[in-house]
Amino acid sequence: MENQQLSKEIKPKNLLLAALLGAFLPFALLAIIILTKEDVFEIWMIFPLTIIPAGGAFGGLFFYLMGFQWFPEGNRKLIAVIFSTLFYFVILWISSVLAFSITGHWD
Repeated sequence: MENQQLSKEIKPKNLLLAALLGAFLPFALLAIIILTKEDVFEIWMIFPLTIIPAGGAFGGLFFYLMGFQWFPEGNRKLIAVIFSTLFYFVILWISSVLAFSITGHWD
């Protein structure tokens, strides 16, 4: 019983790593897109560079909790990982729409 409780314990270090990994992918992609444009960096670009990676961080946290904490084994883990991956991309989409609609660049 005690061994099961230790394996279910959520460690803050793992949560931080999941959030950082979830935020890094969209931030790196946005940074590459922005830096390769001919235009100089403009102030409106700060919103997408903060809101979209924040959505990615929440998606990464959800992925970690679903796949490694709440459903750690068996077929339920496979379903949780697939659902979490879809949820991650939906969160990225919603945060992108939010960020670009705030700046007025969503057409």
